[in-house]
Amino acid sequence: MYKIIKAEFIAPNVKSFILEAPHIAKKRQAGQFIILRVHDKGERIPITIADSNTEEGWINIIVQGLGKTSAHLNTLETGDYLQDLVGPLGLPTHIENWGTLVCMSGGVGTAEALPIAAAGKAAGNRVISIIGARNKDLIIAEDQMAEVVDEVRISTDDGSAGRHGLVTDVLQDLMDEGITPDMIVAIGPLPMMAAVSNQTKEIGIPTMVSLNAIMVDGTGMCGACRATVGGKTVFVCVDGPEFDGHQVDFKELGSRQRMYKKQEEESHKCFLERQMKKMKAEQMKVEVTS
Repeated sequence: MYKIIKAEFIAPNVKSFILEAPHIAKKRQAGQFIILRVHDKGERIPITIADSNTEEGWINIIVQGLGKTSAHLNTLETGDYLQDLVGPLGLPTHIENWGTLVCMSGGVGTAEALPIAAAGKAAGNRVISIIGARNKDLIIAEDQMAEVVDEVRISTDDGSAGRHGLVTDVLQDLMDEGITPDMIVAIGPLPMMAAVSNQTKEIGIPTMVSLNAIMVDGTGMCGACRATVGGKTVFVCVDGPEFDGHQVDFKELGSRQRMYKKQEEESHKCFLERQMKKMKAEQMKVEVTS
């Protein structure tokens, strides 16, 4: 069992967890992930490690409650326990001194971009972070990112914060200002990473993307995270999760990600219905005792 040292919502439906895991904190590197189970009958889900502290023995994960297990996880509070925690898994991010590194992130992808940006800065790069979200309420880890990079730029779909537009618009702004990145890391929804990769391929800027959203088992045994990169089949959880964005078949990847959408939605719906019944039962119990 693994104790939750601290749990708090940092955006609507997005929760940050500090987990007691000294053995993982000691070994983890940027880009790696964990596999967890909420309870002994729960499914295994992969989540990227956003931060860690070796001396205090904790790791930080940030979870958006989109499916049944992530929604269940986000009901847990400080002092609760997780059944299982395994890691660090996946290949660490390749980091070198490229010159100017631009980390582009969308939604909870910012939590995954944070350790890569920090490692890039430690390697001597000038690091610029571009954070995108649908609106200002969904922007996460902006302050943490500002502490480890040279500059942070924001874009929102509705214009409620930063530039009104997409992360690709902000990247174009940078280049119009005469700033040409030597390396780009893009982490977020598949359409966002595909758009960034298409944009940078045309101008010849190396681009690395994280395909962690497609992972399921985390060991390469289930085969659900198969992807085509450079015309070859890879298993994201063991061969990645990061790959050359210019070589990824995003169309195929999008189809694979949607394969079990109906079943996932049904499972999530059933969980929410059970939660609602549980809340009503607890409320009735309180009313009777009072």
